[in-house]
Amino acid sequence: MIGTELFKEVSPLSSKDCFIVIERLKSTFNFPIHVHPEYELNFIEHAKGAQRIVGDSVETISDDELVLVTNPTLEHAWVNHECKSQAIHEITIQFHRSSLPEELLERNQFQSIKTLFERAQKGVAFGTQAIDKVRPLLKTITCETDGFYSVMKLLMILHELSLSEDIRELASHSFIRQERAHDEDLRIRKVIDYLNKNYDKQVRLSDVAELINMSEPSFCRYIKQRTSKSFVDFLTDIRLGFAIRALIDSPQSVAEIGYACGFNNLSNFNRIFKKKKGMPPTEFRENYRKKKVIV
Repeated sequence: MIGTELFKEVSPLSSKDCFIVIERLKSTFNFPIHVHPEYELNFIEHAKGAQRIVGDSVETISDDELVLVTNPTLEHAWVNHECKSQAIHEITIQFHRSSLPEELLERNQFQSIKTLFERAQKGVAFGTQAIDKVRPLLKTITCETDGFYSVMKLLMILHELSLSEDIRELASHSFIRQERAHDEDLRIRKVIDYLNKNYDKQVRLSDVAELINMSEPSFCRYIKQRTSKSFVDFLTDIRLGFAIRALIDSPQSVAEIGYACGFNNLSNFNRIFKKKKGMPPTEFRENYRKKKVIV
């Protein structure tokens, strides 16, 4: 493992405030890949062509962007990439996890927000429909002078977003190394634990199905229902998550990492990686390290 740390942002959010809103008009993105303990909702417009990095997810954004991150160790950043705009508009809302305590989130009326926060452990991006729904609230919360009403507007924003189906998780499960057994039933936890321990070996469908006492057809339906992916795609994503972490942290060559993560040859690793991430592993490693800050 390479002994580096990501830039740890110190938020201007005080311990006595529920949240803080930061509005910026700018012509460039210049903040490095970073982490922070606060939950963050980031709205960006007029930045088509910029690149968003959330964990192992690297994507070029369109004109409108809205992302929620609730994981204190999930690295994220936006960089210029191909953005030519001189009028980037950004609204960042940061809030303490304790602003919405667990006791409150357990209430029926807050269940959808609790689920949203859980999904946002991987970072979530909202589509145009969801953005249009909350855009007026985002723009008025920046000029709200009454602290109580601003909190109400934040709750309304989170509520609307929690009800939206126009949402997509960003970082892969294995990249962020979540250990939240209470969020998943024991069977899927057992499968994930097995794959996390054996991703570097040959994994047979029959062995994993037997692990939770299912026939192969039943197991395939179960995995598809729980993950929205086939078993092969689910296993591939886990292997890619470990491979990406190694590309960032390890001095091993790309070929060594591919073999160590269960890919049977380099060309297969390169092909799958490029298909999933939009670039070959060598380019991903170079791009990520350029944007990583050592402190």
